[in-house]
Amino acid sequence: MATVRNLKIKTSTCKQIVKELHSYEKEVEREAAKTADMKDKGADPYDLKQQENVLAESRMMIPDCHKRLEASLADLKGILAELEKSDEKEGPEIDEARSTIAEVEKVVETIEAEKVVETIEAK
Repeated sequence: MATVRNLKIKTSTCKQIVKELHSYEKEVEREAAKTADMKDKGADPYDLKQQENVLAESRMMIPDCHKRLEASLADLKGILAELEKSDEKEGPEIDEARSTIAEVEKVVETIEAEKVVETIEAK
């Protein structure tokens, strides 16, 4: 049974995963710049390989985060729908959940658009 408490938890989960996603994206940018700088300076091959591994690990976290975000968004939508069916259609928690859904959907759309661009560029 969906409760307002569950709705608040799912809303917070979505927000946290969005923060994590942005954090990983920034980390990838930082690590890519560091890797390029090491290549330009002719760093030791071992150190460069280690840095490339760090960059690869950071890049792997983005798709994982995206999957968790999509699952969390689906959960949030489900709980919101259940609450709306049970005549809980108003309240600050409901409004916050709706705004969070809108924000997360924008993030997901942006990620999908980036995937399309990457696919086109790869061809």
